[in-house]
This record gives sequence, structure tokens and C-alpha cells, in this order.
Amino acid sequence: MFDKAQLAALSAVIRLGSFDAAAAALSVTPSAISQRIKALEERTGTTLVRRATPCTATDTGARLARHFQDISLLDKALAEELGEVTAPTHLRIAVNADSLATWFLPALAGHDLLYDLLIDDQDHSADWLRNGEVSAAITSDAGPVQGCDSFPLGALEYRATASPAFAQRHFPNGITPEALTTAPALVFNKKDALQSRWLSHHAGKPVSLNAHHIASSHAFVDACLLGLGWGMNPSHLVDDLIKTGKLIDLGDPLLTPLHWQISRLVARPLSTVTAAIRTQAKAELLPLHSD
Repeated sequence: MFDKAQLAALSAVIRLGSFDAAAAALSVTPSAISQRIKALEERTGTTLVRRATPCTATDTGARLARHFQDISLLDKALAEELGEVTAPTHLRIAVNADSLATWFLPALAGHDLLYDLLIDDQDHSADWLRNGEVSAAITSDAGPVQGCDSFPLGALEYRATASPAFAQRHFPNGITPEALTTAPALVFNKKDALQSRWLSHHAGKPVSLNAHHIASSHAFVDACLLGLGWGMNPSHLVDDLIKTGKLIDLGDPLLTPLHWQISRLVARPLSTVTAAIRTQAKAELLPLHSD
């Protein structure tokens, strides 16, 4: 059995980024935090925390921190079944930025939890589960990560959009694959393949883009409105702008499937969260073909 006080110290340092912040959160001294983590590192025989600014977890440290969060969720569920009043506990979820900006947040309300949301592309968020760093994730992959249950949610629809002035300047002969390839594009970050995927489909071959990198869902829309480039935006955010003519639709939509994956260890205490996410997704997302 691992010492809970040591695990709590590790989890707090990783979550808050420093020994001082962890000490304040746990109402102990920074020295006590340091001693607890040192004892845990001696027991496991490996470094658990990269001591930098902010502090970050090693692979083993991340697994132990998630273990503490999982047992905290289980303890909370048991205490509530026994009629005890409990304090909120933490839940780490990996979620893509566009889901967070459109449909996901309302499902998190009312569950007596403190959320630590890690933002990553839906094509890569399952890696956080595989590495033991989160208890649940929104992923594009239906195949469950080992030890997890996977639930289909629906498809998030994206529209390729640009401002009328941008289209007039860069597409004088029409919205062709060649023109789209040379015109400035918008890319969320290096992991974002939506623009390339959509354009490759229309061009019938892989393409490269000249792109701005803008890691914000709402700033992505603003950049389209300002004529910085063309990009794939969730229909939730641009439908009204297309209807009013502030943006133009460049072609067929792109559907991105989404799935909720959750560790089986905490699936039962988090069943209400899973139910709320599935209900919210059903109301906001398009159905998957396999549904």
C-alpha cells in the first residue's frame, strides 16, 4: 500500500506546479512536501517530479498521481453511499479545444468535482490515457485504450471558412485546390491536421500548407473574420457568421468523430459524469454513422 499523504503531496505538486503551492493547499510546510515526495521516490526507486518552474511529472510520477486521484474518487463515492458529506475531489480529463469551446462544458456542471482539463488534439488525447496521466478523455479513436471503456458521442462538424475579402483576394478564379494550397491557412498547432485533411480530400493527394499557428478556437474564428487566412471552424461557431455573410463556406463539411473514454477503475463513481457527457453530446453533435 502506498502512503496516502505521500501520494497527496505528489498529486498536489504536479497539479499546482510547485512545492510551495502544494504545501499551502495541504496546510503543511514545503519541507513536509519535500520529505513526503523524497520518501515516495526512495520507495519507487525513481524520480517522480522534475524540479523546475513549473514542476512536472515523470512518467512514473504521472501514473502515481493519477492513482491517487482514482482512489480519491472511489473513496468519495463510498463515503457518499454511507451518507457522509464529502469535499470535491479532482478529475483530470484530456479534451480537444473545439469541444471545450462548443458543447462540452455544460456536461461538467453539478457533479461536485474539481476539474483539471488538459487540452490536446482529439487525435492525440488518448495518449494521456495510455500514459496514465488522466482518468478520461475525448478522443477521435473508437478503439478503447487498455483498461478503459469507450462510448461513441457523435461527430463535430467543421466548415472550411474565409472572409469575403480574403476569398476575393486569394481565390479570383474560384476556390480551387491550387489556390487553397498557396493561400495562407490557419492551423491550431503542429498536431492539427484538419486543414490538410480537408484539402487533401479535395485535391485528391497530400498537400502542404502555408499556415499561421493560432492555438485558440475563438481566435481562430476571429482570424478568419480579419482575413488572416482560411481554416476549419466548428459549425457551432460559424453557422451564424456564414448566414450573415461575414464568412463564406469554402466547400463540403468535415466530420470528426468523438468518443468518451474513461478508466474502468473510476467508471462507476463517474457514471453520472459519463451520462451527462453522453446526453450533452447527443443534443449538440451529429450522429455517427455507426450509431
